[in-house]
Amino acid sequence: MESPVYIALILVGIIILLFGGDLLVRGGAALARMWRLPPLLVGLTIIAFGTSAPELVVSVQSALSGAPGLALGNIVGSNIANFLLILGLPAIFGAIATTTPGVRRNAFFALGAAIILIAVSWDRSISAIESYVLFGLIIGYIVLLAVLARGKTVDPSIAELTDLEHMDGLPKSLPTILGSLLIGLVGLPIGAQMIVTGGTAAAADLGVDEAIIGLTAVAFGTSLPELATVVMASVRRQADLAIGNVLGSNIFNVFAVGGATGIAASAAGLELPVPEGFFGLDLWVMLGASVVIAAIIFAKQPISRLIGAGLFLGYLGYIFVLTRSVVSG
Repeated sequence: MESPVYIALILVGIIILLFGGDLLVRGGAALARMWRLPPLLVGLTIIAFGTSAPELVVSVQSALSGAPGLALGNIVGSNIANFLLILGLPAIFGAIATTTPGVRRNAFFALGAAIILIAVSWDRSISAIESYVLFGLIIGYIVLLAVLARGKTVDPSIAELTDLEHMDGLPKSLPTILGSLLIGLVGLPIGAQMIVTGGTAAAADLGVDEAIIGLTAVAFGTSLPELATVVMASVRRQADLAIGNVLGSNIFNVFAVGGATGIAASAAGLELPVPEGFFGLDLWVMLGASVVIAAIIFAKQPISRLIGAGLFLGYLGYIFVLTRSVVSG
């Protein structure tokens, strides 16, 4: 097998992963609605964690398969793509407002998440204790959202999570609900294993660290739902609402996905090392993008077409640097 075949394996895995994650979320939400569970509980558990399922299963499977670079590359690369590509590209076609309720709070948490990830990675590994701390932070964040939601907040990000009545495409009958859950539960690990197998094999074939594959192909693939959300919101002139989706995704990637990955690795008696290469470029690009987006939001300025073009070009430049290392390798 050659690199194109491995890349194709990654792409097919991503497709299975995204469809599986979507079916799992919809099946879980439909079952919870059938059982008349509180929408707030469903939104802040099944939907919030379910939408991060693709990143979660890929990172956990990568760590357990001895490919920590792929696991962390997926997290860091997804966060970079979310800020530079997912917000930058749609903004070129129409400015994105940043004054939606809750956006400043989420920008603060997203920036904090980037700083915390760098801090726990500083000794070139993420320990079991640090992993539990990361996961504890996502629990604390969810509790905060629950408190805000019970206070009748107008935060559209929370409203989107908890509004089950207007969630499109939920299966209606019990057989279709169970079928969606089954396909999702089976599809996620299959897709993740395809990505891990293809990613590690492609990295070996190209003679590069598997982190490069995680930072590029895998990160882009698992960020596709956020891209679709923001593009559709832009078409509907509601891009200001989608920015909360991107910020929330970055928070979950670091705290939930990073924490769960470290916990799974430690439970299996494995270490979660942080490749030295992440400190050469990737973590600083993630931090820089987080600072830029937070600064724009705290200044209450829109992400204009010019800023969007700058973000998009920044992402292309970042990918160029990574691909140049592949070519030179």
